Amino acid sequence: MKIKLIDNNSKIPTKGSEQAAGYDLYSLYDYYVYPHEKTVIKTGVVMEIPIGFYGRIEPRSGLAIRNGIDVLAGIIDSDYRGEIAVILYNTDKEKTFSIKMGDRIAQIIFEKHYSFDFEVVEKLEESQRGDGGFGSTGV
Repeated sequence: MKIKLIDNNSKIPTKGSEQAAGYDLYSLYDYYVYPHEKTVIKTGVVMEIPIGFYGRIEPRSGLAIRNGIDVLAGIIDSDYRGEIAVILYNTDKEKTFSIKMGDRIAQIIFEKHYSFDFEVVEKLEESQRGDGGFGSTGV
């Protein structure tokens, strides 16, 4: 996949192990994520994701369990050519989370997607579940 590093401190995404699904993304700068606040973290990376795929930004489990850091949003479409940034949210009520330049902050997972044409109809085919929603199949 083609990527562009837009700063001397930008890092190529890396996998933590050979079988890892996600590629770690690195912070381009130092940041603080204050309690119950969100911060946009720049990576300094631009990607040319192949058509038919997208990148999904996900949390790093170690940051989640040890520091309460989560990722908000995070779909990178194949036609996007801007810098990848990550929205981190600090779930902790009291502790500020510190990020240093070069820290692993999130991971990007590349997934296949499909496009559909929609056909408006008056009636849909019946199913066993029907319109049963939240909790309708048990707890």
